[in-house]
Amino acid sequence: MPSYEDDLARFEEFDTQVLGISVDSIPSHEAWQRSIGGISYPLVSDFYPHGEISEKFGVLRKTADEPAYGASERALFIIDKEGIVQFIDVHPIGEQPDNAELFEVLKNLNQ
Repeated sequence: MPSYEDDLARFEEFDTQVLGISVDSIPSHEAWQRSIGGISYPLVSDFYPHGEISEKFGVLRKTADEPAYGASERALFIIDKEGIVQFIDVHPIGEQPDNAELFEVLKNLNQ
């Protein structure tokens, strides 16, 4: 997520709000932000009711036979101003799409 911070000005050029959401608690979010030197975009805690947002987006790992039971998948969503999901990327924890791919989606939405 620090790569989003690095490119925040570019996201803003597309009139885009970057937002992080995880099933971790607020104290966990605060500790994580401190550990990476801070971020300037908002983080949302999907802690209680646990995973409600993640479940609505279909990315909550909620069965005991899945790794990281009760955690959310690593996923990116681009949602347009009408609330329509325009892009979804679910990826392994150590990976994420290059921001250039996201900028291409945003560019196409603004045409």
